[in-house]
Amino acid sequence: MGLLRVMMPPKLQLLALLAFAVAMFFLENQIQKLEESRGKLERAIARHEVREIEQRHTQDGLRERDPSAWSLSDNEDDIVIIYNRVPKTASTSFTNIAYDLCGKNHYHVLHINTTKNNPVMSIQDQVRFVKNVTEWREMKPAFYHGHVSFLDFTKFGVKRKPIYINVIRDPIERLVSYYYFLRFGDDYRPGLRRRKQGDKKTFDECVSAGGSDCAPEKLWLQIPFFCGHYSECWNVGSHWALEQAKYNLVNEYMLVGVTEELEDFVMMLEAALPRFFKGATDLYKTGKKSHLRKTSEKKPPTKESIAKLQQSAIWKMENEFYEFALEQFQFVRAHAVREKDGELYLLAQNFFYEKIYPKN
Repeated sequence: MGLLRVMMPPKLQLLALLAFAVAMFFLENQIQKLEESRGKLERAIARHEVREIEQRHTQDGLRERDPSAWSLSDNEDDIVIIYNRVPKTASTSFTNIAYDLCGKNHYHVLHINTTKNNPVMSIQDQVRFVKNVTEWREMKPAFYHGHVSFLDFTKFGVKRKPIYINVIRDPIERLVSYYYFLRFGDDYRPGLRRRKQGDKKTFDECVSAGGSDCAPEKLWLQIPFFCGHYSECWNVGSHWALEQAKYNLVNEYMLVGVTEELEDFVMMLEAALPRFFKGATDLYKTGKKSHLRKTSEKKPPTKESIAKLQQSAIWKMENEFYEFALEQFQFVRAHAVREKDGELYLLAQNFFYEKIYPKN
């Protein structure tokens, strides 16, 4: 071979090297394609094996159970969602999507109407509510909504807990919206007389005068709603309540969205719970807009009013909880959604099963 290199002209040596390089590149490319084909084949075989196993388990289950007492749709039809909505977080806008879809998707929507909108239930009402939610089969599948603080179903010994979802909002924006809502209402029921109707004082004037309706204590709402039915949850400025609210958000709620990114929240719910929310994204974007609701006569607060509220320890805690919820929502969204050409789209399934044994 050495003698051959000496006898070959330099140009032929260069051509031979190029030909060898091209041949190696071609071989590597073919090997890569074969590896990709092998991977696709393995995934296809794995999916086929999973389907066979699922079919065998289904058939075994049908043989073991009384067919008259069980069907394939039992699990889906037993789902209960609880949306313990925080006031002025676009809760009515979102709930109306559920009302628009319930007939088409075949589930029930129930409003939890508490006396004087009290978010804390008595112990006897807690027992009644848990019993209704878990045993009222005629109303399943169900979407419950109302201004009620979080209720831990495990304390009552239930085996199947409901799915909790919620939406929260920037605490100052929520308070401003609520302030004007009490005075001017909204475009949803414009003829209804509100509690503070006739009071023309702006939010800025209220803050400047140190009024009670715009006091920092009024910011304390989202934390206790997530904290629940413990006395400490409703002690304004409680650090224990803040930590409990964070714990419940990540451990007891399937998904918590933010008002400012409601469309993304709706899209992810449709992907995760199509039994309830199939068609929700299109309805939100292009529907008859029955879900839209706006507070009337709302004036944005000045920087001075915002700065005054932000000096309070209560705002700092409520804002910490909001930022915590926002970060969690954005984390979930980053692993579920991508943006392309200004449009959001959901990621396809990104896992599969393989090496499933035994084979028979």
